[in-house]
Amino acid sequence: MCNNYRLRSAALAVAEAMGIPFEADVALPPVDLFPKRSAMIVRQLGAQHPAAGREAALLQWGFPPPPGVRGPVTNVRNLASPFWRAALASPARRCLIPASEFCEWEGVAGAKRQRWFRVPSRPVFAFAGIWRPLADDLFASSGGAFAMLTCEPNALVASIHPKAMPVILHPEDHDRWLMAPLTEVLPLATPFPTQLMVVDPF
Repeated sequence: MCNNYRLRSAALAVAEAMGIPFEADVALPPVDLFPKRSAMIVRQLGAQHPAAGREAALLQWGFPPPPGVRGPVTNVRNLASPFWRAALASPARRCLIPASEFCEWEGVAGAKRQRWFRVPSRPVFAFAGIWRPLADDLFASSGGAFAMLTCEPNALVASIHPKAMPVILHPEDHDRWLMAPLTEVLPLATPFPTQLMVVDPF
């Protein structure tokens, strides 16, 4: 489960990678991102209409939990779950989550160390995400909440975290994730190619 990632790049690099207008005064989130913090997402302005363009927004990482669950729900793994069905089925509720790297922990309890995964050819890449507006006053300042999809890990990630990895989208799949019908986007929830990633040493 991914609960820490970073967005290191400047606003211009993020805008170019995500296909959004560049604004010199855009409010980027803190570099280190954790659940319950505000982070940038990118969504389509008008589902199924590429000409409408995209917009960036700062939302809180983590959906409000269902009854009996503590803490926000940050990762989407069971794509058939009723908890996620409405957001996944609606292109208007899908989003790109810009990132530069993500963290998994390695080692035994009490001696765990962070390992950071990145895509060397892409200083800014996108996780597949979903979002929802929130009426609760607790979340009102963020304007909504988001969560990222996860999938089986590739060999590189599995060597450190065998349970899951975030779904990283290829740039040519960004439009598809944001606008295509559900049956066409579910196949995108697959491990990113191992050979296109690296893990930084300690």
